Amino acid sequence: MFNFFKKKKEPKEQSSDKKETALSEEEQTKIDQTIDEKKTAIAKAEDIEDQDKLAKLYEELGLAYSQKNDEEAIPALEKSLELKLSMGDGYKKLMSLYNEKRKEAARKGDDAGIDKYMNKMDEMRSVAKKLTISGDK
Repeated sequence: MFNFFKKKKEPKEQSSDKKETALSEEEQTKIDQTIDEKKTAIAKAEDIEDQDKLAKLYEELGLAYSQKNDEEAIPALEKSLELKLSMGDGYKKLMSLYNEKRKEAARKGDDAGIDKYMNKMDEMRSVAKKLTISGDK
């Protein structure tokens, strides 16, 4: 009668494409311009070897790639954290991307992929722990 203990039916997730939102041509062009600008800035920053600036540029590049749902987002964000550990937007996005990849591997029944991304998420948690203990952000 009241259905207090009945589990609500949730709509089945169609695919990981569900989270993708279609970008307008203008938005796509703007993101592409941002990516080109960041790549140019990275090339210049590598010449002067400014690690903090370079890390921030890689983070911004990775975030731009992630807006396009481009696979290049993960390597760019990993490079950013390799240069300078931080728990900013890049850290959060990278953790989210790892989690999406883990879910995708689970749907496919890919045990190796699940392990790979679980290990990467564990590494991210240790980064957070290290930064929390040191007081850096």
